[in-house]
Amino acid sequence: MGYCLWADTNERNKVYHDNEWGIPVHDDRKMFEHLMLECMQCGLSWDLMLKKRDIFRSCFDNFDYDKIAEYGEGDIQRILDTENMIKSPQKVAAVINNARCFQEIRREFGSFCDYIWSYSDHKTILYNGHNKADGKIPVSNGLSKKISKDLKKRGFKYVGEITIYSHLQACGIINDHDESCPCFERINTENSTVNKRRDEEVY
Repeated sequence: MGYCLWADTNERNKVYHDNEWGIPVHDDRKMFEHLMLECMQCGLSWDLMLKKRDIFRSCFDNFDYDKIAEYGEGDIQRILDTENMIKSPQKVAAVINNARCFQEIRREFGSFCDYIWSYSDHKTILYNGHNKADGKIPVSNGLSKKISKDLKKRGFKYVGEITIYSHLQACGIINDHDESCPCFERINTENSTVNKRRDEEVY
């Protein structure tokens, strides 16, 4: 049985692949965690994000966006002083800023999940050709560019179209598992899906 090649890098990636990547997220706290991990990953490896995930959770109150939104300068320093934490005041400040922006979207739409899933009509997107073993998976596309533009307009930081495409894959809005991977069919069977043509792909 086939498998997504990147999942075999190490056990950490395999566990993430099998239990999280591409599985539709409909819980705002979990959605916020996914998005903030993508934001902090900018310029770094995803494996490092998984390795430091428990540190992030400890520093950011388990990604409770309401608590994070109340953070001040002292919290930024506290987080930066945490052993093995990423030493980027810009990214730490961005997480706090994004928590506040996240709250605004919740106030407007009822939940962040309702907001972001509305872009796919609340269905998991299957782009033609993405799931072939020899197919190319883009780093961004028209959908990620559209969402990135709107989030930036709403004040979010570190949400470029490449970051957002990765987020859409992670939270299940796009299913980019290989079609030979057991997760591909499992996700499609358990969730509503829609087939679409490739969308302004950027490789």
